[in-house]
Amino acid sequence: MKNNQLSEIIEQILSGYKTDRGINHIEGPNLPSKKSIEEITLDVLNIIFPGYYEKYEISREDINLYVWEKVASVYHGLSHEISKSLKVVPELVEKNTDEIISLSIKKTVSFLSKIQHIRKKLNGDVEAAFEGDPAANSFDEIIVSYPGLFAIAVYRVAHELYHLEIPLIPRIMTEFAHGSTGIDIHPGAHIGDNFFIDHGTGIVIGETTLIGNNVRIYQGVTLGALSFKKDKDGRVMKGGKRHPTIEDNVVIYAGATILGGETVVGRDSVVGGNVWLLESIPPETTLTHQSPKLVLREKNTDNLQDEYMYYI
Repeated sequence: MKNNQLSEIIEQILSGYKTDRGINHIEGPNLPSKKSIEEITLDVLNIIFPGYYEKYEISREDINLYVWEKVASVYHGLSHEISKSLKVVPELVEKNTDEIISLSIKKTVSFLSKIQHIRKKLNGDVEAAFEGDPAANSFDEIIVSYPGLFAIAVYRVAHELYHLEIPLIPRIMTEFAHGSTGIDIHPGAHIGDNFFIDHGTGIVIGETTLIGNNVRIYQGVTLGALSFKKDKDGRVMKGGKRHPTIEDNVVIYAGATILGGETVVGRDSVVGGNVWLLESIPPETTLTHQSPKLVLREKNTDNLQDEYMYYI
């Protein structure tokens, strides 16, 4: 490639920086570091589940020092990343650095005070997994190996930060879990106690989803939005209840899609696999597809065997 060709390409790129809307962050404040947020997330999980994710054994004699070190690490790292995230908030742009730092420390301490609450929530989630999965042999197995429990744990951490009105960081956390597990839970979703995700890959839970207590869902389930309202300029309007409500003691089987902010799945209901649901169903309802017919063909012949009904 000749130097003048390379120069032209560079000039085109630089010119694009001047005109492209919303995908440049030049001369703006540093954004939170994805790598740092992932490390902080794992530190928080190590506080919640001590002894499960570390390379080395933790003894009772060491636990006080261990927790002090982890909490101090999260305090310093998270407050620093929060301060960076707050600098992009329009209402805080005019604040001086000391005010931003003070606010970030306040939010960090508020979050740390929630850790024991998160632990109690996750204890119920682990119990729900143990009771809901016949293949689960122990709590240890669930904590160290179940992707659903990992995704729920990261969600519960991110959810507390979301409600502290911290931008960017909660989504970075849940996308970290999404990338690791294939389970996409928005940090704004409200999920009750004793939540169990079995298998998990391909699950999507939207921002305004409300999930009650003792709910169990399987792989491929989508709790999504039915449609998006647009303003007079044709832009998607933010906010509003866009995702469904799942009441207590509901089971949703693999591949089900439930859409819409007004859609309610009543308590003690069962939604079968691959169901497409756009309207509410009352409590104590079982909703399934009619069982399909399978046509069996003998190998190397054109003869059709009898048709059989196939039940899952």
